[in-house]
Amino acid sequence: MSERRKIEIMDTTLRDGEQTNGVSFSATEKLTIAKLLLEELKVDRIEIASTRVSEGEFNAVKSITDWAKEAGFIDKIEVLSFVDGGLSLEWMNETGAKVQNLLTKGSLNHLTHQLKKTPQEHFTAIQKSIRSGLEQGIETNVYLEDWSNGMRNSPEYVFEFLDFLAKEPIKRVLLPDTLGVLTPSESFDFVKQVKERYPEMHIDFHAHNDYDLGVANVLEAVKAGADGLHLTVNGMGERAGNAPLASVVAVINDFLPEVEIAVKEQSLFKVSKLVETFSGFRIPENKPVLGDNVFTQTAGIHADGDNKKNLYFNDLLPERFGRKRQYALGKTSGKANIQKNLQELGLFLSDEDISKVTKRIIELGDKKEVVTKEDLPYIISDVLDSNSVEERVVVDSYVLTHSKGLRPSTTVSVRIDGNSIQENAQGDGQFDAFMNTLGKIYKEKGMSLPTLTDYAVRIPPGSNSDALCETVITWKQGEKIFKTRGLDSDQTVSAIVATQKMLNII
Repeated sequence: MSERRKIEIMDTTLRDGEQTNGVSFSATEKLTIAKLLLEELKVDRIEIASTRVSEGEFNAVKSITDWAKEAGFIDKIEVLSFVDGGLSLEWMNETGAKVQNLLTKGSLNHLTHQLKKTPQEHFTAIQKSIRSGLEQGIETNVYLEDWSNGMRNSPEYVFEFLDFLAKEPIKRVLLPDTLGVLTPSESFDFVKQVKERYPEMHIDFHAHNDYDLGVANVLEAVKAGADGLHLTVNGMGERAGNAPLASVVAVINDFLPEVEIAVKEQSLFKVSKLVETFSGFRIPENKPVLGDNVFTQTAGIHADGDNKKNLYFNDLLPERFGRKRQYALGKTSGKANIQKNLQELGLFLSDEDISKVTKRIIELGDKKEVVTKEDLPYIISDVLDSNSVEERVVVDSYVLTHSKGLRPSTTVSVRIDGNSIQENAQGDGQFDAFMNTLGKIYKEKGMSLPTLTDYAVRIPPGSNSDALCETVITWKQGEKIFKTRGLDSDQTVSAIVATQKMLNII
């Protein structure tokens, strides 16, 4: 078997990713992310800033380079620099950075209309930056900004530029699809043209995601011979962002067996969540590999297939990324999803009881409530408890009112042994008004209600949803003390459910 081709992964979350609208990392956050990217995630290089941006950026870069020198990573720390007569190099020397990614013009259109220079004038200034950096111990990689449009509209200029760079003492040539305009076939074709003409040149490909083609373009660039890729955590970046690190890593590992990358899949999710926290840039729930929903089966038929022979698994197993498969609980769940969740909790129910629990979850799903695994024991307890007492008393309907300046009032219709009775009353709160109304109904029938001695409300521990609210009420009737439990998405309703159970017990 031939040796696998190694590809460098350069993460530019801290430079290009920080250009996401509204995102700005502090110096401490940048240092934390830099350490995680290199030590935990094992990316090959990181681009951490642009030169001459601000004092805060200067301090962030200095703190990272100070750490990187001690940790042996200084050659993996890169900074975007400019053809500015040596000002960028001076800034880099003061921060201690040793690798510049020099921004140059990769299309004749940009060169002519933005710089208003001839190719030769531009090349001369670039050469000066490269040579001056070398004298100061700073290594140079060169960005060809707008290279993708250059290949489309002025390829002769691009190759004239690359002919010049092939003779310069640089480490890498960085080819960006600056405006995210390439198709996958163009990405393959353009990178292949460059690699065939300059086989010894190290070529990095830098994709943007404006047409949602970032990952596809990266895949084709690698097939065409690209030596390195520029990616960002969570696909952060200007406009629609850059090609996302996690998706690209999964695609390369699964579809390009001839290619080797050093990134540690198991750490992708952990780093992703930290960057999400620091940046405030939220990961979409359906984002491949990282989103909350991507390893969650919702349809009951899928859970059933997984039970029988993992019929709905693919190679994207959640364990690869430090995650777990989940089975959603909702109106499309079915028994199989519930059984999967019960297995995780170590609970076993009869088919009859599972049917009852399924019915209750579907009812909650119809209310658009999100049910979690942690809610299940409470639903089970509520459903099985509800069936243990014959329902002779049913609270058919009620109206609860609460107005500023007026006492809360309640109108209640109760059916006792098939006979409906309606009453209304006021109280200090909605539930108090409800209990006063029941008191009137029972007094008319010559009966009294137990005394309410304790009232506790909580959501199921560990639940991260507001689907369920549990109310436990303690009652005292004579010498007898007993408790009833109510479960609902609404706190007052859960108390009414608990009260109906009390009415049936007495």
